[in-house]
Amino acid sequence: MSKSEITIKNLQVSYGNIKAVKGLNFSFKSGEITTLIGSNGAGKTSTLKAVMGLLPSTGEILLNQKNINTLRVSDRLKQKITLCPEGRGIFPNLTVLDNLMIGAYQNSNKKEILNLIEQQFVLFPKLAERKSQMAGTLSGGEQQMLAIGRALMIKPDFLMLDEPSLGLAPVIIEQIFDKFLQLKKQGLGLLLVEQNAILALEISDRAYVLETGEIKLSGTGQELLNDSRVQEAYLS
Repeated sequence: MSKSEITIKNLQVSYGNIKAVKGLNFSFKSGEITTLIGSNGAGKTSTLKAVMGLLPSTGEILLNQKNINTLRVSDRLKQKITLCPEGRGIFPNLTVLDNLMIGAYQNSNKKEILNLIEQQFVLFPKLAERKSQMAGTLSGGEQQMLAIGRALMIKPDFLMLDEPSLGLAPVIIEQIFDKFLQLKKQGLGLLLVEQNAILALEISDRAYVLETGEIKLSGTGQELLNDSRVQEAYLS
């Protein structure tokens, strides 16, 4: 199966006069986990939002060589790209099931939607147990599972995740990162923004270090884990 690829060329994002992202060049592929690490304010979230179309940007965002940077968010979803945002963004006053259904709002095939819901319940059995519960009553880990499950309801080729481990207990983080490896085996391309640098680099095929909107280091996850500059800045 040939790999899909998103290639970012000279991506720039500005907030007024402040340049948050300064000409990034990198790529990520289906069937691989790619991680962006960096301190707060490095431009990681801005990069994800720009790729999703949630922030205006200049430069090129190429999906298999075709520039999608003029597409609206809804059209990028149709191109099988999705984002699981920081803070999860679930609907607390709706049930788990309703939250998942919202993830499939572009899909009119009821049979396929039910199938996709079942896939999320297989991936996250806890969601099946809680399907009729209001999402706001779930634990932090369960809410994160729901946010990921909802993002997977479009059957994406590319899933971007912004700080999926934030505020979660170590045992839950490990469970969720195991799911990322499962999704990778299924051919999904994951782009991860993550404060937990060690764990993220351990599961990453490729990784980039961002500082003040620019890529300062890149390599395989293992190479960056072993890089003394990365160890000093993020792993000590």
